[in-house]
Amino acid sequence: MTAEPFADLLAGRASDDRPGLLFEGRTWSWREYVEEARSAASWLDAFGRPLHAAVLGDNSPGLLFLIGAAALSEHVVVALNPTRSVAELERDARATRTDLVLWDEPYGEAAREVAQALGVPHCRMSEARDPGEPKSAPGELVMLIFTSGTSGRPRAVRITQRKLAVPGTNLAALLGADDAVYCSMPLFHSGALMAAFSPAVASGARLVVRRRFSASAVLPDVREHGCTYLHYVGKALSYVLATPEQPGDADGPLKIAFGNEGGATAVRRFGERFGCYVIDAFGSTETAISITPDPSGPKGCLGRLPEGVEIRDPATGRRSATAIIEHGRLANPDEAIGELVNVQGMGLFDGYFEDEEADRERIRDGAFWSGDLAYADADGFVFFAGRGSERLRVDGENLAVAPIEAVLREFEGVVEAAVYPVPDAAAGDQVMAALVLAAPFDPGAFQDFLAGRKDLGSKAIPRYIRVCGELPQTPSNKVLKRHLVSDAWLTEDPIWVRDGGYRRLTARDREAIHADFVRQGRQHLLESAGGFQSG
Repeated sequence: MTAEPFADLLAGRASDDRPGLLFEGRTWSWREYVEEARSAASWLDAFGRPLHAAVLGDNSPGLLFLIGAAALSEHVVVALNPTRSVAELERDARATRTDLVLWDEPYGEAAREVAQALGVPHCRMSEARDPGEPKSAPGELVMLIFTSGTSGRPRAVRITQRKLAVPGTNLAALLGADDAVYCSMPLFHSGALMAAFSPAVASGARLVVRRRFSASAVLPDVREHGCTYLHYVGKALSYVLATPEQPGDADGPLKIAFGNEGGATAVRRFGERFGCYVIDAFGSTETAISITPDPSGPKGCLGRLPEGVEIRDPATGRRSATAIIEHGRLANPDEAIGELVNVQGMGLFDGYFEDEEADRERIRDGAFWSGDLAYADADGFVFFAGRGSERLRVDGENLAVAPIEAVLREFEGVVEAAVYPVPDAAAGDQVMAALVLAAPFDPGAFQDFLAGRKDLGSKAIPRYIRVCGELPQTPSNKVLKRHLVSDAWLTEDPIWVRDGGYRRLTARDREAIHADFVRQGRQHLLESAGGFQSG
């Protein structure tokens, strides 16, 4: 898969005096944006060698200037996730050979701690500018963006020139130079880069950037700036739908919402309420496998299985059986559910950064194993079945279970801990943990323990806690997490739910959860996982 370098797309905007970047009341033309990117590249060049510059901040012009600088030079931007703990950030920075830490408030203290631990300089992003011209030529590698793997270590994905250019060019076909792209999803993730920033550059459409996502601000922002295209991830659509309906919601300028993991019901309701076409695609940071939505397919499907992509049993490597669906339920989950595999190559995946173990985990005999579980019916329509039990995706972010388990095992009285995903009613997963305890569970002490942990990110805190006498195990003493996943919150063991603090889950809670899945059109996840029934 070939495309012109992303640097060439940026160069194409260098003489464009139309509005390019809009942020908090200020506008830069595309010409001015490219000039600022070149200025940042010149500033980085002054260090005398190609740098890995880690950035820590919310969406901002400074961050976008640095991304442009990396595309136009030999320097590489390392996108740190500000929701991670300082200990995790330090580990991520070391793994990517960070030479410099750049930050925006309110992350200055965290950036300083990371920089001091690595013995590298740090400064505000706004200081990274020099009026001179960059001396270095564009390199192949532009960015490193982290995702999580099944072994528990974060994986730094190589974001190359083509990895930005191909989706940008493809999605630019949906846009014209007079359109405006709304970007409120975090730019330290690949989605906002590839489905908002890059298409805007490729098409010349205006890029309207918000520092952080706010459900209540989406419609006012869209109307104020005439946004015709909106990018979203995960539950964002559901959060917007939860805001009070207003007269004329469907009469705004929005034409297209593009993203992933929106949920079937949210996608339909968002399109109806705001009078736009919602494209809920399937993909990942690696972008080795992409599935295009097919409106003609059955409810809840991702689209048709693309050529060269198969569903295979991760244990045997053999192709999974065709799904037998009876009355909307999967009748043969053991035979039909398997892992999505690109058997023809890597797609847009250019490998992980200096992580041979991670490459071996995903790349086997020239095929890319995604870790995403799915099944396909006789017509080739694909249905997402979840992720392997060693990975979770919460609010659009992949989480590994091993670091969470390591923290939970340090809570006083824990004999053993297992962490696994259970489906979320709106999109993605919720974190659930099964604990074997030597003493009764103390929810208050557990909440205090979690609050004091710097090495546990906010999204990794378990939503549900199952207290059990023993964990299901194989004869070789490996935990059978698929049994825990199948049981979810429907078990006779005591279940605690995080609701401010932790409280006991009741029968009424279980009924409400089941009803929420039905309302969101995601009950098939419960059924395919283990035939869940309310009651």
